Amino acid sequence: VPEEGQDYTDSYEALSIPRNTYDECADYIASEMALAAKDLPLKRELMSVSRPTRGAALAVRAKALLYAASPLMNGNTDGYAEKLVDDKGNRLLAAAYDEKKWARAAAAAKDVIDLKAYNLYVAYKRTEGFDGYPVTLPPYDDGNFSTKSWPNGYKDIDPFESYRSVFNGELSTVENPELIFTRGNNALNDQVRDLVLDHLPTNAGGRNRHGLTIKQCDAYDMADGSSFNLETFLDTCEVDKRFVSEDEYNRGLYPQIRPRVWKEYANREPRFYASVAFNGAFWALASAQDGDRRNQQVWYYRGSDNGRKNSSDYWIPTGIGVMKFVSPNDCNTNNGRIYDKVDIPLRYTDILLMYAEALNELTPSSSYEVTTWEGEPITVSRNTEEIRKAVLPVRMRAGVPDYNEETYNDQTLFRKKLIHERQVEFMGENQRYYDLRRWKLAPVEESEQIYGYNVLMTESKKERFYERIRVENLQANFSRKMYFWPMPQNELKRNRKMTQAPGWETFD
Repeated sequence: VPEEGQDYTDSYEALSIPRNTYDECADYIASEMALAAKDLPLKRELMSVSRPTRGAALAVRAKALLYAASPLMNGNTDGYAEKLVDDKGNRLLAAAYDEKKWARAAAAAKDVIDLKAYNLYVAYKRTEGFDGYPVTLPPYDDGNFSTKSWPNGYKDIDPFESYRSVFNGELSTVENPELIFTRGNNALNDQVRDLVLDHLPTNAGGRNRHGLTIKQCDAYDMADGSSFNLETFLDTCEVDKRFVSEDEYNRGLYPQIRPRVWKEYANREPRFYASVAFNGAFWALASAQDGDRRNQQVWYYRGSDNGRKNSSDYWIPTGIGVMKFVSPNDCNTNNGRIYDKVDIPLRYTDILLMYAEALNELTPSSSYEVTTWEGEPITVSRNTEEIRKAVLPVRMRAGVPDYNEETYNDQTLFRKKLIHERQVEFMGENQRYYDLRRWKLAPVEESEQIYGYNVLMTESKKERFYERIRVENLQANFSRKMYFWPMPQNELKRNRKMTQAPGWETFD
């Protein structure tokens, strides 16, 4: 829409405006956010925690430029991109790849970092446990991070508590240095509360119907940073020893999990335990008034309180629940309550991983002259140490080892690691949907069969519960038209120069 506005008394024909290119839209957002940043305050005060700051504006700017640099919008030559055009047939997605867009995105992310207004939240090591707040379990001894105190390592922090506290309502907005922009007490926060209500088991007054796929569950690495491998687990763990015994639990052999739990869930990275409500996971439910309602293991076997029931919709089709966003205090029955949550559209971890991603996409021998948000010149290149500096805090806070030198030096290998890191770190935060599209990975990733456990099995056939089966009523698919959603027909009627997204010509 023209900056100077339009005469609303003109005819529809005169008021019609063609679509701009994606790059023009991204550049406009970037310029507007830079302009806003000049007038916005650097920090939020207690009474203005839901208002945008300079960092929020610059974070939006960085995200817009990152998306514009990504494969869907940068050098896209497939048939879909050729059909996304304006009223004169001009392409809206750039056909020519421009590596400099990644340099601009990297510089924009660094603008946020250079404000020095944000840090990752960490909870420090706990030697005494109480009401769902366990004693800190030492993370993997890597001989590096495990020997150094934060911010150079994880020796003195609790990675599990650090990660889960960002989301579960333990912290007020002003207490959390990681939050760049949040929404206040409104309907969106109620939606986060409703999310938790769908996570909670039925015996805690929840709806017990949000589940993870096997694919997401398997994405969480082992404690030593290696990938989880089902075949390795099955080959190295004898058939009659695949569940934690009371004796093994009492001897502390598997401190992250409890008796009768499938050992596939042992020795995983801390974010796994903060995010996944596996079969037999521990739920504190600490706000319940009756002590017998607290501190429960929840099971998803058929016939159990939270297992499959033919007469109810309150059971998890995949047999794997969700723990992320849940506080140890949350309970929706027995005079308990679900604690207030914060809706987090932007947090500092995203900026760090965006910066690392953008730097990695630059050709090692190249460098680019771009400008900061204030117009100052800056040179950007693929600097391995800068990539490492961005990734290390995320890995350390998560309690997992650093990547090796080969990973940092190999553009393709690091890209794979970055994609995986974002899948794990941002699970349930409305990021992966857009990431898969901008990377052009959605046609594969979102068309795969969805697998879960065999929820028809009772505890008497507990080994068979862990058979991986296709969940027929959760099958997804992806067609190219789903890259961009359609314009409403009413909008097309009002604006004669507006064009429809490919594949939606009959949409109404």
